[in-house]
Amino acid sequence: MLNLILCGGSGTRLWPVSRVLMPKQFVKMFNGSSLFQRTVLVNSGSCGEQCIVSNAEQYFLAKEQLQEIGAAKTAFILEPIGRNTAPAIALACLSVPEDEVVLVSPSDHIIRDAESYSKVLSRANELAQNGYLVTFGIQPTAPETGYGYIEAQGEDAKRFVEKPDLETAKKYIEQSSAAGNDPSKSRFYWNSGIFCFKAGVFLQELNEFAPAMLAAARSAHEKAALELNLTRVHHEDMAKIPADSIDYAVMEKSKKVKVIPCSIGWSDLGSFESLYKELPHDLSGNTEDKRHISVDSKNNLVMSSNRQIATIDLENTLIVDTADALLVAPLSSSQKVKKLVETLKEKRPDLLHTPQTVVRPWGTYTVLDDSQCHFKVKCISVNPGARISLQKHLHRSEHWVVVSGMATATVGDKVQFVRPNESIYISAGSMHRLQNEGKLPLVIVEVQVGEYTGEDDIVRIEDDYKR
Repeated sequence: MLNLILCGGSGTRLWPVSRVLMPKQFVKMFNGSSLFQRTVLVNSGSCGEQCIVSNAEQYFLAKEQLQEIGAAKTAFILEPIGRNTAPAIALACLSVPEDEVVLVSPSDHIIRDAESYSKVLSRANELAQNGYLVTFGIQPTAPETGYGYIEAQGEDAKRFVEKPDLETAKKYIEQSSAAGNDPSKSRFYWNSGIFCFKAGVFLQELNEFAPAMLAAARSAHEKAALELNLTRVHHEDMAKIPADSIDYAVMEKSKKVKVIPCSIGWSDLGSFESLYKELPHDLSGNTEDKRHISVDSKNNLVMSSNRQIATIDLENTLIVDTADALLVAPLSSSQKVKKLVETLKEKRPDLLHTPQTVVRPWGTYTVLDDSQCHFKVKCISVNPGARISLQKHLHRSEHWVVVSGMATATVGDKVQFVRPNESIYISAGSMHRLQNEGKLPLVIVEVQVGEYTGEDDIVRIEDDYKR
């Protein structure tokens, strides 16, 4: 099978850990590995190749994390804007032979029981080979209101249900319990968002139920720029594709849907409460964090990026501390982070978009100070052999001080080497580039001064990464 991994979304329900430029699937929360990496690895036994659908901002992040786990044979489809899951899957299915069996995996879910999951994949492959659209129904363990549900009779799907209120969810659990092992009675399962089918079968069903979407996706795919294993969809073509989920566009309407009931240790990690259950705990039930000192505190989720956190007589509380934001709430209220995010969109949208350390294709930058007095200070690290784009800024000047390594600095038509403890000045409007020709990381401190120091004040003249 081909593992199609969907990397869209910003994971804002885990804010402030998750941001647009570092969504939850790429945050290394599990012993130095990310959900994205775990998704690739858990499917590697059944799938020989991967196809990653992501936006351009996440491409280099995904590529770097794939290299860390030694994943080869990976194709990428880059979407300039998101149009939900159905168009993303359509673009991928248009890129492979019609008889290719495709396993669609969200990149931000966790599966703990790999052995049971492998057996489920084997059954899914059988059904897909026989022309069915297969979805995975998770055996519910509680009346969750954060998940959609699937009503099924045996492996036959009867209907898809939106996220219910608590009373409705309880009724679903009661009905499922009453059904017992009777295959003639329907049961309710959590909708995992994992699918398996032949590419051609999915496209046939999409053509029947959403022909305009398929036509626009086909046109966008035909016009896309191809670079070895990379497909770049043009913005104007992507914008013409109607946005919809695979559930609404196809699965709820098709008569070819099969459901595989399964218990695979699945979670979509859609809240800090669900994340708490997946992280290791100390003897008092607190999540393990070397920067947390506890005195008579129990069952708390504590995450610190750098600062020491001390708690006294605290129970069932969520504390997430990052360099630029602190979240404190009852752990049971973590679903309300979604409401908080809506408020932040109006008052502080920058806090949703950018973490303190941002991964770029050439390295990283960390914002050390972002003052309201028209200056910003960054620590910039450029990988060996890499360089930033040839660019200029309209509203700010920059001072570069080399901390370690040797910088090759281009300013206007002049190229010079800048060594540790030496500096260089770039005036507003000057064309410039920073390059590391050495074998060790280049680290500089950059001081920006100007009326505006936003990240969108960049005019790229030449870019190795085609941004």
